[in-house]
Amino acid sequence: MKKKTQDTSIKEARVAPAEGAQPAPAEEVENSAETPCPAPEVSPAPSQSSSKTPHTTNPPQMTQAPQGKGQSSLLKKTGYFLTLNAGVLLLAISMFLFNAPNNFALGGMGGLSILLAKYITPQISWLTQPVILAILNGILLIVGLIFLGKSMTLKTIYCTIAYSLEVYLLDLIPLQRPMTQQPLLELVYAIIISGAAHAIVFNCRASTGGSDIIALIVKKFAKINIGAALLAADFLIAGLSFWTFGPEIGLYSVLGVFAKSFVIDGIIENIAKTKYVTIITSNPDKVSEVILDYIHRGYTKINAEGGYTGEPRTVVITVCRRSQAVRLKARLHEVDPTSFVIITDANEILGKGFAERI
Repeated sequence: MKKKTQDTSIKEARVAPAEGAQPAPAEEVENSAETPCPAPEVSPAPSQSSSKTPHTTNPPQMTQAPQGKGQSSLLKKTGYFLTLNAGVLLLAISMFLFNAPNNFALGGMGGLSILLAKYITPQISWLTQPVILAILNGILLIVGLIFLGKSMTLKTIYCTIAYSLEVYLLDLIPLQRPMTQQPLLELVYAIIISGAAHAIVFNCRASTGGSDIIALIVKKFAKINIGAALLAADFLIAGLSFWTFGPEIGLYSVLGVFAKSFVIDGIIENIAKTKYVTIITSNPDKVSEVILDYIHRGYTKINAEGGYTGEPRTVVITVCRRSQAVRLKARLHEVDPTSFVIITDANEILGKGFAERI
């Protein structure tokens, strides 16, 4: 009996059904134990492999998706890096062409370096405004690393060093400055260029250091608003230009600080502005296909009812960039001309595909 039992267990192992198959009835197992016979030629394993074949014979599809994601991530990182450097370069150009030649102290370490250069450079010729700016930023970086530690991001360190270096290199270009005899005209350009530069850098979630580091340190030890502290510091530096360069330059500097804050806020809001689209339709499948496959966005569907007709309707809600909203509107007119579309501005959207939550 022991030998028979062992043989039976071996046969059962050989004919064990595949996953998902129905187990053999208990009566059949008992009969096979009483009358041993050659194992029947059953082939559950081949049928199992054949059922899995469609899922295991497409290796290209499994490998192509990560490559596409990797390429997309690389393009995003490259675009981010170029955008960040464009903002830093614009800030350096504004300092070189407009701020320093006209003594516009528009706040920050750039404005402070212009004030200090008025007294230091005549005494020590090599301590020019770009050199003083680099020294001030270097000191603040060290102080920031001491007091803020990990709060000092690599982006802030990089932008601070790049900004100081670019201002120094631009100062080596032999160019007559100021370029015009119209200080108000040059102030307008200084405001626009520096404001756009700061907006680009801030939108990249970075900073050029300077007074931003001071504000973060003060916030760590005192409960104050960073924006208010920065604005107060900028107005203080601009106010010192009254005493250093006279009332005319002082008035220009204060006006510049005031106007630059509006330029920065306006540009940041326009960069981040998106569209909130509400579509009331009786063809939700067509609308959903357009949103998913044409502008590559997600959506939310809500079942509704027409107030006048009482007929069932579907409300499709999505958010997208302004350029995508234009394409979506044109496409919807083609595939579902009877749909009712409402497009409004959304000043800020937090979530996947948009800004990250802070």
